[in-house]
Amino acid sequence: QVQLVESGGGLVQPGGSLRLSCATSGSAISLYAMGWYRQAPGKQRELVAAIASGGKTNYADSVKGRFTISRDNAKNTVYLQMNSLKREDTAVYYCNAAPSIATLTYYDNFGQGTQVTVSS
Repeated sequence: QVQLVESGGGLVQPGGSLRLSCATSGSAISLYAMGWYRQAPGKQRELVAAIASGGKTNYADSVKGRFTISRDNAKNTVYLQMNSLKREDTAVYYCNAAPSIATLTYYDNFGQGTQVTVSS
């Protein structure tokens, strides 16, 4: 099982930026598709960005053009660069790993999450 640790969250003003990191241990992330999810209070966890082992990316419509997912296989780390943050981006952010983007939904490798709060 892949062990994941998310970090980089915090409090940021609307319009600001944050970069989240997801570090892995136990397995090389080059083998996996990776996904960033978020869960806001009272809402279900949703996939916001995913990156395949070959580098193909997918984004939820709500973050397209503002968020960028990337991976550094040498560091076993996946990043989520979040720009132009909005209040509705406030949530706990988690990462997940699976053999492919299509199978992310069937795997539960989530770490403890990192809180992102967008507020003035």
